Amino acid sequence: MNIQFRENQEAASPLTVKTAIADCDIHPARATRTELYPYLAKRWQHHLEVYGVHAYQGMMEGPPYPKAQPNASRRDAYPPEGGPQGSSLSFMQKQLLDPNNVQLGVLNPLGTGQGIRNHELSAALCSAINDWQIDKWTSKDKRLKASIVVGNEDGLSAAAEIRERAGDKNFVQVLLLSRNVEPLGQRRYWPIYQAAEEAGLPVGVHAFGFGGNPITPSGWPSYYIEEMVGHSQCQQSALASLVLEGVFERFPKLKMVMIEAGFGWAPSLAWRLDKVWQRLRSEVPHVKRPPSEYIREQVWWTTQPMEDPERREDLFDVINWIGWDRLLFATDYPHWDYDEPSRVLPAGVSEANREAFYLGNARKLYGIA
Repeated sequence: MNIQFRENQEAASPLTVKTAIADCDIHPARATRTELYPYLAKRWQHHLEVYGVHAYQGMMEGPPYPKAQPNASRRDAYPPEGGPQGSSLSFMQKQLLDPNNVQLGVLNPLGTGQGIRNHELSAALCSAINDWQIDKWTSKDKRLKASIVVGNEDGLSAAAEIRERAGDKNFVQVLLLSRNVEPLGQRRYWPIYQAAEEAGLPVGVHAFGFGGNPITPSGWPSYYIEEMVGHSQCQQSALASLVLEGVFERFPKLKMVMIEAGFGWAPSLAWRLDKVWQRLRSEVPHVKRPPSEYIREQVWWTTQPMEDPERREDLFDVINWIGWDRLLFATDYPHWDYDEPSRVLPAGVSEANREAFYLGNARKLYGIA
């Protein structure tokens, strides 16, 4: 069954057509298999035709569960001119941007070549994706901003791509995935964080990716629902690694955005990290402060999939711990678990927090006037 949005929510905080919003997780798609070819050298076009892509789950050919495209997206999101969901700017404008008064939309392309074992090919595909984002999307609608996609398993190459795009106003962040060859705090990824910090760009860590290991520590799950729930577990592992390996201490101006894995787990993870750090801090002397302090100061969270507890007070308790200034509204368009802007936020939120939630926090983080 293809779910359009959640049906069983509490009374929502009303939005009017005049309420401007930022959507911090939009997934643009390529209309055809060869749409990237104009941005690739002939060598790589030939390589793709002859050898294809050597990758694991989710990189280019889709995941091992039967949710794969086109079932991953809303059935009503097919463009009238044809092509997969998310591949038409005009239809995205008609279905998402215009009716929801989206003033800022952050593009997070998936299936881009991140994590491909052939690092040269990965770098070429990621660079092509970045050019494609400008040519097809951001140059044609100024509300849209791109993410710098990098071949993250080659830190030096990824850092070079970031520096090449630094200062280009089409881009507002660097994009990584949560499942990699090693946990994201490992030194192999530090050149990425250094380049992002130098450029003043946040680093978004989006759910998905694949490093060759199961999503659980004990093996492969049977069902797609376990994969979906597991995204939050992967994000927790990634964030714990970033804190305990000393990334935030080494790069104090680095800003991280945890994308599409919820946020309700943030307080309990921070509490557990703080408790264990108090007892074992001598093992990690480079972590000079309680882990929760790094998390609260250097981490932001996209809201989709929005937490939906039975009591709205529980949601507010979580957000109050995280901080209303750390949440970035997102729809996940055009995917099946899309969050409808008018139905996401329960009633009882102050006007200042509503504005920050829907637009102000994103504008401030991404430096958009």
